[in-house]
Amino acid sequence: MSDLPSCEKCNSAYTYEDGNLFVCPECGHEWSASEAIENEVASVVLDSNGNQLTDGDTVAVIKDLKVKGSSSVVKVGTKVKNIRLVDGDHNIDCKIDGIGAMKLKSEFVKKA
Repeated sequence: MSDLPSCEKCNSAYTYEDGNLFVCPECGHEWSASEAIENEVASVVLDSNGNQLTDGDTVAVIKDLKVKGSSSVVKVGTKVKNIRLVDGDHNIDCKIDGIGAMKLKSEFVKKA
């Protein structure tokens, strides 16, 4: 069994090595081994204490957060259930009771 990574674009399992590049025969995407390692490290999301977060986790807010465009505030200790991790500056999508759908930064939450 091969330990080559799946294609980053189409998730094909049929990648092969060509020198120092990985190549996908299905979509033609090429990437280097160092890019694959960087992408793998970049996708890890950590909370304020350094714990790894995953989809579906429950987190608690560690700082009062003002809601942009509203006079509402998310108070310290607010529990947020069933988070979704996304790419971007605000890397947590969630729904907070009484406020609605929000995006949070992982640096302002801790794993509960």
